[in-house]
Amino acid sequence: MLFDPAVLIERPLQVIATVLVIVFCKSLAAAALVVIFRYPLRTALTVSAALAQIGEFSFILAGLGMSLGLLPQEGMSLVVAGALISIALNPLFMASGEPLAARLTARLRWAARLDARRDPSAALPAGTDARLLDGQVVLVGYGRVGRRIGDSLRERGIPFVVVDLNRERIERLRASGVPAVSGDADHPEVLVQAQVHPAAMLVVAIPDTVGLERMVETARTLNPTIEIVVRSHNDDESAFLRREGFGRVFSGEEELARSMIAHIHQRCATRPRQGGAATVEPAVAAGAEGR
Repeated sequence: MLFDPAVLIERPLQVIATVLVIVFCKSLAAAALVVIFRYPLRTALTVSAALAQIGEFSFILAGLGMSLGLLPQEGMSLVVAGALISIALNPLFMASGEPLAARLTARLRWAARLDARRDPSAALPAGTDARLLDGQVVLVGYGRVGRRIGDSLRERGIPFVVVDLNRERIERLRASGVPAVSGDADHPEVLVQAQVHPAAMLVVAIPDTVGLERMVETARTLNPTIEIVVRSHNDDESAFLRREGFGRVFSGEEELARSMIAHIHQRCATRPRQGGAATVEPAVAAGAEGR
């Protein structure tokens, strides 16, 4: 609704320049920052491709500029046109990132050296106690669900290794003495770094199950006897995961229903029966009426 198609005809050069700034200048700056922080070249190209677009926040800034008299209406039109075009082109950039990295590393020596860099948090610390890496639990994801699982394992003295994409989270875990690896668990090298081959169990606590098939396949290839526990969102997804043999599946809806049923049965069983029927406490009945 903010887009004025006339800008493409009246100001084609300005539109092209805006798109070039968004797509190339912004991407080069992002790639340079990632390389400076010593990430591999593939990571730098992925990040730069993902950032080769602008979105709704640019409209807010452009609108603020117009309200302050710093940006003319034509500027807003150029920003909106640049956003639409860059968003439309972004899937192409994302798809070309990996092939481009492969070509560069194969043909250019400096690119191969950059790509050979390893993120320090992508491998377990050298001094990790070997006792924590034999028969341990590999916990993928340390969000709200994963954190509760990790706390329970720690309380019971069960060794575990965490795999998570959040580097700051990984650094905090390592500072607290928990072995942790930064990376995407559907990549085989990440599970290798997490020592999945001697692990007793793989627990997938992340909400996104897009890479689950590859994750499970890698774990079972490296460790055929490993037990796999998977988090699911709903009954349909749970049925699919069980049917495909992804391991023991826990669904939020199912576990909530079981807990509520167990509570209801327990409360009803503790009340005296009158006329063959259980009596529910007034507080429970009142809560049911309120719903």
